[in-house]
Amino acid sequence: MIHSMTAFARAEQAVDNGTLSWEIRSVNHRYLEPHLRLPDAFRELEGAIREALRKGLSRGKVECTLRFAEDSAGRSMQVDNERASQLIGAAESVAALIKQPAPLNPLEILAWPGVLVGDSADPQTLNTAALQLFLTALTEMKAGRLREGEELARLINERLDLIADETATLRAQVPHMLAAQRQKILDRCAEMRVELDPQRLEQEIVMLAQKSDVAEELDRLSTHVSEVRRVLKSGGAAGRRLDFLMQELNREANTLGSKAFDTRSTQAAVNLKVLIEQMREQVQNIE
Repeated sequence: MIHSMTAFARAEQAVDNGTLSWEIRSVNHRYLEPHLRLPDAFRELEGAIREALRKGLSRGKVECTLRFAEDSAGRSMQVDNERASQLIGAAESVAALIKQPAPLNPLEILAWPGVLVGDSADPQTLNTAALQLFLTALTEMKAGRLREGEELARLINERLDLIADETATLRAQVPHMLAAQRQKILDRCAEMRVELDPQRLEQEIVMLAQKSDVAEELDRLSTHVSEVRRVLKSGGAAGRRLDFLMQELNREANTLGSKAFDTRSTQAAVNLKVLIEQMREQVQNIE
């Protein structure tokens, strides 16, 4: 199946002493580019998270944010006397260098990191829970990318149908356009009261038909349309292949426009370019 590169997922889980929550945002990008925002206590998870992203995704800019809201209710708080003594000793050493030092404030000592400690969950247990929760959020995000990818494929197929109709209509109209051009030349000669050599007229019509022959472009358009359908049906990481096919479709539409000699062929070329551009915008979001 086709996957989009745009998705969002959120997962939350209550654990000992708090709540873990993951948010994963993904947008289109040429390569896989993960951005991780983790609390310091969970830094050792970075390698496992990057590996899970590498295995699960091919492309996209992916922002992964982990939050841990600690629950301090019911937790006993204790003073680390050894750390507090070290801090006080260091403060007194500095105070000895000052002529009139300010007295030490006990609340400032307690506010120093590591002096006031409480019961905390086992770090390994927390990391394991956080990693499992990330895998859950990643699965949810991949499901979202799949759903949006299916919708993108549907929209592209609709435009492929319109392109196929446009090329079939133009192919059927080419003989009529040449006949109309022949009649236009005859009418102008009649208005100017100029006698035109029938053989010369046929030569001019043949030259016009050769210059405006779009059969090759129409055939290639049909071939590219079939290939886009095949790629969409095959699925997988098809974004780059589809982007290349959009360029080829656009090339044929441009050539078709340069050979136009009738308002109908000109309009057909414009319609094709509009449809191809619409598809190209959708393809930019496909993995």
